[in-house]
Amino acid sequence: MVRTASTMLPLGTQAPAFSLPDTDGNLVQLSDLSGSRALLVIFMCNHCPYVKHVADQLKALSDEYMSKGVSVVAISSNDAVKYPEDSLEAMATEKAERGYAFAYLYDESQQVAQDYAAACTPDFYLFDSEQKLAYRGQLDSSRPNSDIPVTGQDLRAAMDAILGGDHPAEQQTPSIGCNIKWKEGNEPKYFNPQGIA
Repeated sequence: MVRTASTMLPLGTQAPAFSLPDTDGNLVQLSDLSGSRALLVIFMCNHCPYVKHVADQLKALSDEYMSKGVSVVAISSNDAVKYPEDSLEAMATEKAERGYAFAYLYDESQQVAQDYAAACTPDFYLFDSEQKLAYRGQLDSSRPNSDIPVTGQDLRAAMDAILGGDHPAEQQTPSIGCNIKWKEGNEPKYFNPQGIA
């Protein structure tokens, strides 16, 4: 595990297109998610302790905000050959056991992760109704083995701002988690193999 921070893609970036299979074998495209009040794209996986730490809050938060008109989609880009816990079949089991209502997609080529400059799990990208990036950063300040409760405070504030017709604060704290498990030779230029302090 390499402790890694999100790259903080520039605010205002248009959501990169994708077409990926979900855990039911259906193709989900970015265009399928147009017309919503906001779009939340989460890069995550099954085995990462940082994702496990926030999984209950991911369910609660996504259920709440999907009911308010936010589209939510999660993407796993990990190398499932080296990390079979993150295979599409295991993703289907995880989705069912956690009760996630959002689509959970598999980015086998890892191209979508590179298009989003995703670096860690979890990595959050919140887009406005025009699918322009309004927030990229942490769910909240809680980390595994910390005494800080998992509330989703930072991401909730950003979504509330968009739903209220406002912009999230531009001062945003990077998400921190395990590095995406890149296939050999697939590591993007922004990947820092030393991680962060």
